[in-house]
Amino acid sequence: MRIEYDYKSTDEKYDFRWNTPNDLYLIKLREEFKLDEIVCDCKTSFEKAKKIMNWVHNLWEHDGLKEPIKNDPISILREVQAGKRFRCVEYGIVISGCLNALGILARKLCLKTADVETREYAAGHVVLEAYIEEYDKWIFIDGQFNVIPVINDVPLNVLEFQRALIDKDKALELFTFGEINKEEYFKWIKDYLFYFDVRFDNRLESEAVDSLMLIPIGANTPKVFQKKYQLNNYIYTNSVQAFYTVRK
Repeated sequence: MRIEYDYKSTDEKYDFRWNTPNDLYLIKLREEFKLDEIVCDCKTSFEKAKKIMNWVHNLWEHDGLKEPIKNDPISILREVQAGKRFRCVEYGIVISGCLNALGILARKLCLKTADVETREYAAGHVVLEAYIEEYDKWIFIDGQFNVIPVINDVPLNVLEFQRALIDKDKALELFTFGEINKEEYFKWIKDYLFYFDVRFDNRLESEAVDSLMLIPIGANTPKVFQKKYQLNNYIYTNSVQAFYTVRK
């Protein structure tokens, strides 16, 4: 099956919501964890995003079985300070929260395999995307692996990354502060680049779980995750424009 999306339709419009950097929670996050000091030498949003990614990545070693008591950045970071380790999900939550606190729109991005309904385990991965003003686009950030896909030093969003992998684009590289075998990562992540979903309400105090899932044209609309977890509260779309709508 070819992986194609609708790049032309502008009929679907959805409201996405975020906290503003002046919200009390984000002020507390920024001050308690000295985020301004971490990015003090950064001149662009992209530089800030890279610095925050690297800082969070190095706070703990990945543990795919451990979950935090509460799912907000401050609570997760406090547990990390107490020696806890967490999943890919928590890297996405914390990096997104920190970037939002610094005035950079970011949202957790859930990736799912084509066989998400029938695979018993490892059918999903969580990253994030951040809206970088100097590129006027969203970019893919994988906090667990501390990487951002780039072509000619320009960061990619998840669909650009997917296409580059499918096309075997020789210019595709990974920005990272560490060391990683890019071919192994590309081979591993490619399976997860089929279904993508994000929440409509990204405010940290919100308990709303309604999400928008971008699915390839002609693909099934998954209703179950790993055979037994119901995928409720989803709206499905083929529209790239709808998925990347920016509304505060």
